Amino acid sequence: DLGHIQEMTSRALVLVATLKGHQEDVWNAAWNPTGSLLATCGTDKTIRIWGLEGGSWVCKTVLTDTHSKTIRSVSWSPCGNMLSSASFDGTVCVWNKRKGEFQCTSTLEGHENEVKSTAWSPSGAFLATCSRDKSVWIWEVLEDGDEFECASVLHQHIQDVKHVRWHPTEELLVSCGYDDTIKMYKEDDDDWYCCASLEGHESTVWSIAFDASGDRLASCSGDQTVKIWRAYKPGNPEGIPTPNKDTVWKCVCTLSGYHQRAVYDISWSWHSGLIATACGDDIIRIFKETFSQDPNQPNFSLVCEKKAHNTDINCIAWNPKDPTLLASCSDDSTVCLWKCTVE
Repeated sequence: DLGHIQEMTSRALVLVATLKGHQEDVWNAAWNPTGSLLATCGTDKTIRIWGLEGGSWVCKTVLTDTHSKTIRSVSWSPCGNMLSSASFDGTVCVWNKRKGEFQCTSTLEGHENEVKSTAWSPSGAFLATCSRDKSVWIWEVLEDGDEFECASVLHQHIQDVKHVRWHPTEELLVSCGYDDTIKMYKEDDDDWYCCASLEGHESTVWSIAFDASGDRLASCSGDQTVKIWRAYKPGNPEGIPTPNKDTVWKCVCTLSGYHQRAVYDISWSWHSGLIATACGDDIIRIFKETFSQDPNQPNFSLVCEKKAHNTDINCIAWNPKDPTLLASCSDDSTVCLWKCTVE
């Protein structure tokens, strides 16, 4: 009985707090590296930074007056002292924490129109951005984040690029987009090149997330599926060929039949290994890996399903330190914090 299963599994996600303050759609939510602050952004052209005070989550800071249109994405630097914001006004702002306050210290210009996503590399040496102009830009971070220099402009996608994400430990960049593909890039002699193209989704690939090892990648799409991709390095025991000694990525699992609408975001916990998805059917779903004899054929089962917002859920993010804490945000103008009790 599906209703009974949904009732049972929905109990595994408990609402901790509803954060109100944004006036319109909330597009993105990003935890700082220590998991103590949550940055959110949206159509109201503001960034809000939330934190715990006396046991309650409150808005500590509102950053305004920099972007002239929707802020689509925010991302923290690995040191936690910088925040980048990507906007439909075609710019990326970098905020530096000075004397306890965030100030916009750089505005990165170059994209022809809406910037959709921004992400810092694990070393903090690079900042990646992507846009509806079909390009991915990689910026080198100079002078402790006071200056940025364009290191590469990559034109591998033939449509709007929705998301950029870095490998957890390596300077390997991944992008995905409206052309239904996922692209990977790495540096060779100061030159960035596309080292892999992952095809298999039948609609826009909205988001991507690595597992803790960086050897697997999850992707979510407008085709209502989630795919798990696995890295096969040169000399892999499976004997999968690796031309030019580049790692080959293959789809090893597809989760279909669970989502009723487009899947807009995905987050893979580096602590629990649980995968959370944000969907256009207003439901958060959590998948858990179950034992498989063969790592080339992993199994994931749906362990939690909960109606979480009144309309589209745009973003989902596991806290980097507390494995039970999950953030979501939606077109309903709210940000929700959840406690996940899945064992």
